[in-house]
Amino acid sequence: MVEGLGDFNFSLALAAIGSAAGTGVAGMAAIGAWKKSFSQNKAAPFILAGFVGAPLTQIFYGFILGVSIRKAAFPVDIQSYVFQMIIGLLAGAAIGMSAYMQGKVAARASDALAETGKGLANYMIIIGIVESVALFVMIFCMISLPKV
Repeated sequence: MVEGLGDFNFSLALAAIGSAAGTGVAGMAAIGAWKKSFSQNKAAPFILAGFVGAPLTQIFYGFILGVSIRKAAFPVDIQSYVFQMIIGLLAGAAIGMSAYMQGKVAARASDALAETGKGLANYMIIIGIVESVALFVMIFCMISLPKV
């Protein structure tokens, strides 16, 4: 009866919520940074759009993890079903938090880059480090799932 339901897409949903929040925070900061640039008659750096889009990748991690949970070799009983949901909830929350925090980092990076025009590589490194949390959660959870 429970076979194939996996984590009920909790991992995807929570990752998507974090991505939405992260892109929203980063997007608001990018718009503010562009406004500041325009008001000072400075060129507005287009790369800020890349900062805004950075938290979107966590949606894929939540989706991939959810598919992996659904395809894992869990026994067909209610206890394993509850366990699958718990994995999805906790991992999805961690991936979503990574996306949200990445958006906050991207927001600060947008402000700093628009103001100074310097530090792009440094900002991208920090954004990538925050992304690593989501990747680690996805990979470690997938490794720990039961195999056929």
